[in-house]
Amino acid sequence: MATLPNPLPHLATDPTGSTLGLALPAGRLTDATDEGPWHEPLLWHADAPSAPGDWTAHHDACRPAGLVPVVIEVGGGQGGPEDWELMPADTSYPGDHDAEEVLTGFWEEYAAQGEAWPGLAPATISTDADADATTEQADADVLAARLADSLLTPGSAFKEPRLALVPARRSADIPAAIGWSGPANYESDTARLCAVLRSWEDRFGIRVLALTFNQLVLSVAAPPTTLAEAEAIAAEHFAFCPDNITQGAHSTLRAYAEHELLTQQTWSFWWD
Repeated sequence: MATLPNPLPHLATDPTGSTLGLALPAGRLTDATDEGPWHEPLLWHADAPSAPGDWTAHHDACRPAGLVPVVIEVGGGQGGPEDWELMPADTSYPGDHDAEEVLTGFWEEYAAQGEAWPGLAPATISTDADADATTEQADADVLAARLADSLLTPGSAFKEPRLALVPARRSADIPAAIGWSGPANYESDTARLCAVLRSWEDRFGIRVLALTFNQLVLSVAAPPTTLAEAEAIAAEHFAFCPDNITQGAHSTLRAYAEHELLTQQTWSFWWD
């Protein structure tokens, strides 16, 4: 599929983004990759510390402009995105991959331990093209904004959070759009993981909430409310990121489901 035009080059001569319908604070464009400068900016992020309300202030205007917001950490041990070893040249298009095929392959290669892949978990959000589905996805945006506010609040889990804008078709595509290399030791083509994120976006109302050098944080509008639902989703998490369980506090799918997924409105992943 043809890529969408990247609106970020406009910000080089129009830093506030007024021609795109935006009113941005002072910020910077990032084109740095592990192989040198990319041919166009991969993301924009604010220079000054972002604050609660910044996500909401830009979200509605960003969508028509072809940009999607995400919170990034610029104060971690690996620095900001200029130092993240982004790899857009190694990244394909998320829509070229099937989520279940990706998860099945991961399960069989990394996580199966002789057990058959159990299949995708049932959706907890409406997936039909109807009014209910539209409302629930709108609610997912509202939740993402509220949780972004919590990350942008001083004293949050992030040392120096910044609001960033990424040229992407949808929130689930953000890691692929910038060539994020956080899972590189597990999967070098981040678009394959984004195919799963697209499926989670449709089935559970996730949004890509935040990125660090190697951590991905999602908001979840329709988390599992029963242990059975949570265990079904835990199998997908195990295939998607085995380190969450093999190196986490809860070493079984049931314990992980009960303590990390049941009614939880954020999901976090970290690859060793």
